[in-house]
Amino acid sequence: MKFLVMALGNIGPEYADTRHNIGFMVADYLAAKHDAHFEIGRHAFVTEIKSKGKSFTLVKPTTYMNLSGKAAAHYLSALKIPVSQMLVVTDDLALPFGKLRLKGKGSAGGHNGLKHIQETLGTDEYARLRFGVDANFPKGRQVDYVLDPFSPDEQIELPLRIEKAADAVLTFGALGIERAMNVVNVK
Repeated sequence: MKFLVMALGNIGPEYADTRHNIGFMVADYLAAKHDAHFEIGRHAFVTEIKSKGKSFTLVKPTTYMNLSGKAAAHYLSALKIPVSQMLVVTDDLALPFGKLRLKGKGSAGGHNGLKHIQETLGTDEYARLRFGVDANFPKGRQVDYVLDPFSPDEQIELPLRIEKAADAVLTFGALGIERAMNVVNVK
């Protein structure tokens, strides 16, 4: 069985370690753990890993966050993967730092990457793994906050939190969305 993992972020060294790029960080962790290497593909950097008999295509869009739907639509079509087997990994301001929330569908919640995916695919019925980045910013400074690196205190915890998110991605493939939600959302 094949799965598509859409890891959201922005390309370029200036964005590499920012909160908005947590999707890329999770994909990089999974690739490194499975000795896989990203190659440039259409609209994205792409690699494939295998875990417990399942195949996961990891996609890091090169379109920037606000146009993530282009890569999602292309790889769903090119790889003939149904939307039900796609998982989007993204940051979430509404969750405390490092808290994971796996959902099978829902609104974009103001997230421009999710919004573009939903507009492009014409549905909100796809799985998403939200990684909490907290909302510790003054009014009107949201963009600066998500494009800043994690705080020194957060950076201490970050590797463990990324590992847990990577495990959640593999759990989604192994158990399916409903059972995976029961595992991931209680942690």
